[in-house]
Amino acid sequence: MAKAYTPGLKVSARTTYRARRQLPVTGDVLVTVGARVCARDTVARTSIDGDVTPVPLASLLSVPASDVPSLLLVKQGDTVQQGTIIARTKGIFGFGKKELASPAAGTVESVSATTGQMMLRGAPIPVEVKAYIDGTVIEVMPGEGAVIETDAVFIQGILGVGGETVGPLRIATPNAQTSLEARHIQADMRGTVVVGGARITAEAVRAARDAGVAAIVSGGIDDADLRDVLGYDLGVAITGAEKIGITIIITEGFGDIAMASRTFALFQSFEGREASVHGATQIRAGVMRPEIVISRHADDARPSQSARPEEGALDLGTQVRLIRDPYFGLLGTVAALPTEPAVLGSGSKARVLEVQLDDGSRVVVPRANIELIEM
Repeated sequence: MAKAYTPGLKVSARTTYRARRQLPVTGDVLVTVGARVCARDTVARTSIDGDVTPVPLASLLSVPASDVPSLLLVKQGDTVQQGTIIARTKGIFGFGKKELASPAAGTVESVSATTGQMMLRGAPIPVEVKAYIDGTVIEVMPGEGAVIETDAVFIQGILGVGGETVGPLRIATPNAQTSLEARHIQADMRGTVVVGGARITAEAVRAARDAGVAAIVSGGIDDADLRDVLGYDLGVAITGAEKIGITIIITEGFGDIAMASRTFALFQSFEGREASVHGATQIRAGVMRPEIVISRHADDARPSQSARPEEGALDLGTQVRLIRDPYFGLLGTVAALPTEPAVLGSGSKARVLEVQLDDGSRVVVPRANIELIEM
């Protein structure tokens, strides 16, 4: 039987998901192998050096740099508060003394008689790593972190912005074809992961942010709305670090595109359950996709155990999304995989496949114009 391989997004009702939770620097791991953790639990903790505040003592006191050490009222290693007097000139015959208050709180790290500058190190910044998912610790990396595993619903998106967050799922639109607008956002959605159908409007994002919504997931977004939300054009670099007060995940693409009906139904079946969301996206080397993870419970209904296709395999009956005009955003299944290249409308030759769309019609498209939806 003809078979091909293509990249794709995963939309799985049941899979084994592993989260590697690691500190940026060495610290303390708070869990052990076999421990059950919840998404909001802290699994590792450390601290990083505080910010450095340079204080140009010589310039501020109007003295030579070599005189600075003798004018100090504090020494290296001392802790000072903002406003603490840290240096004083001798004046003339005891008069006209000039004092200098610390511009920030911190620890005196160094003083240079060459530059006349003091370095104040701010208080250490605590760093905690949360579990991110409900699951079981299967590995501990001493001083670094842990690996957590869970049986989960796993859905990848096309594009995301914003970082990690956790909240109960809330379906905001009646179906996958309805755009998510400001009127769908309710005051009681604070802290939730709101799921819409088709396009998210900029007004909906602002309303959700004002309501304290943790994240929004929907089918599409207009590039002008995304620019409005971010305040700039999104480039090709990795996303996920945006400070916009909310995480946004798009499952299908740009424009007024409905979420895949199977994906929307999957969200509906788990409404009210905690979802872990991360908007990080990278489309260059080291591809990263935004994701939604819902830990399954032991009493959850098991999905049908149809034969799972080989990862990345494009076979007859495989569900795909068309990603080029004139069929951009449409969903269908592979109906045929011709082995010989075909002549395209442009006159060039390419490997093609036949896709049966959800409305029953069939189209022939280059294999490069589709993306696999791995269920």
